[in-house]
Amino acid sequence: MRKIIAATIGNCVHVAGTINFLSLAEKEGYNTRFLGAAVDIDRLMEAVKAEKPDYVGVSYRLTPEPLRELLKELGEKIHQADLKDIKWLFGGTQPTAAVARESGIFYKVFDGNEDVDEVLGFLRGRVLLKAEDYPADLISRINSKYPYPILRHHLGLPSVEETIKAAEKVAESKVLDVISIAPDQNAQEHFFEQHKMDSRLDGAGGVPLRTREDFTALYNAAQRGNYPLLRCYSGTNNLIDFARLLQDTIKNAWCAVPLCWYNVLDRRGPRAVRDSIRENQMVMKWHGERGIPVEVNESHHWSLRDAHDAIGVVTAFLAAYNAKKMGVKDYIAQYMFNVPPAIAPEMDLAKMLAKIELIESLQDENFNVYRQARAGLCSLPGDLAQAKGQLAASAYLALAIKPHIYHVVGFCEAHHAATAEDIIESCRIVRGVIRNTFLGVVDITRDSRVLRRKDQLIDDAMVILDAIKDLNTGSGDPWADPDTIAKAIETGILDAPHLKGNPAACGRLITRMVNGTLYAYDPAEKRILTEKERIAQILDGRKVSKVV
Repeated sequence: MRKIIAATIGNCVHVAGTINFLSLAEKEGYNTRFLGAAVDIDRLMEAVKAEKPDYVGVSYRLTPEPLRELLKELGEKIHQADLKDIKWLFGGTQPTAAVARESGIFYKVFDGNEDVDEVLGFLRGRVLLKAEDYPADLISRINSKYPYPILRHHLGLPSVEETIKAAEKVAESKVLDVISIAPDQNAQEHFFEQHKMDSRLDGAGGVPLRTREDFTALYNAAQRGNYPLLRCYSGTNNLIDFARLLQDTIKNAWCAVPLCWYNVLDRRGPRAVRDSIRENQMVMKWHGERGIPVEVNESHHWSLRDAHDAIGVVTAFLAAYNAKKMGVKDYIAQYMFNVPPAIAPEMDLAKMLAKIELIESLQDENFNVYRQARAGLCSLPGDLAQAKGQLAASAYLALAIKPHIYHVVGFCEAHHAATAEDIIESCRIVRGVIRNTFLGVVDITRDSRVLRRKDQLIDDAMVILDAIKDLNTGSGDPWADPDTIAKAIETGILDAPHLKGNPAACGRLITRMVNGTLYAYDPAEKRILTEKERIAQILDGRKVSKVV
């Protein structure tokens, strides 16, 4: 076990940074010892000679001028003691770090501006200087940092040129690990049939990518800084062709595809629900066969349309279940918090824990699940100062599920598309939250109210899943059968208030927020419907007595 001893020297009593560094080192498997504050040089050298550690950490955060004399004395005594195999580290402010670098004593100098990536990389023996130093695939990138989450953020400005310049700035800033390219709807739907594009809508919702060279240029723009991975939305038409395009040009870090959407349900394409489910499954299969991770961004589509929490849990499970059935090995489970925005944080966490329990019950030697958390778009207000607060608050809550990936949603999303500067600032806000939570927080996932709600949601989810089984068309596994899933949408077993009037769905579900939780609701009787009641009404066409 590698050993680090550390102390502040001179008359410096500021020990928080040293303690935090040693705490991080201990979590990484180091044997650590803190010698104390304001330790004189002779006492420090005695400890070094006696313990012969691998590293000695020295900290000084006061006026830099006296430090020169302290380091002069330290350098002389290190030379006299002939401690060649010991590496010396320094931590301080930018001015004191500059003096430390001048001394020539130190193997590594930390000036307080380092992010956890650099500190963690150092402790794990990695020097992050060039492309080869940064993991080039998603799972390796996750493993290089966990339990610290990697960060991703969307990027898609109204022109290709603006987006390329922004990608360069973001990569150089080293604030995130994954740039998610957001193409406009024209590109997603009609990239391979561009004669069908409505040019008036170019740049609506993202960057107007029109050629393979546009994608390649974005990839090249990111080859700097910390060499972030790139990923992109799936298309809403020609899905396999789009998947090949992304893999060939940007080395798509992972696929994101829905199970039931990007069709007539959300008006993002002309596909029928059954057809789109089959095609989406084939996209999962295509990526699974190539060892590319897959995210099925399904559950939040229902929740964003005010489906109650139990349906959100069920559709999260169905998404993962279908990915596994299609041969996906590495599954990215997205947990979008703050949907709807009025949900109580403790009930939001309970919903996510219910999803996690069901999804991760599918794990085995052939199916690995990675958690990705994010804030809900609709939770960010137009007031940019308040939006920064909401971004930080949402991240703090979401970190309770210990995500492998944190999807940073720019604080400006309710106001304008995120520029490079907005992305960098948003990521720095989240990094500050991460830094603080890893100092130690109360484990709110063990709260009794949270756990009771989680258990209730799992019970409700099983009622819905059993009802889907009862719909089985006889053509295979009902939870992965496009006809059965489509029938569940048509009958209202899977439903959302915003689908009212949509010919492909039932659209009769009514939901209400009660005590910070979204339930199915009976407006005539003015009460919450249990899932047993709701499903009985759908399947049997009759009302049952209230289940208590």
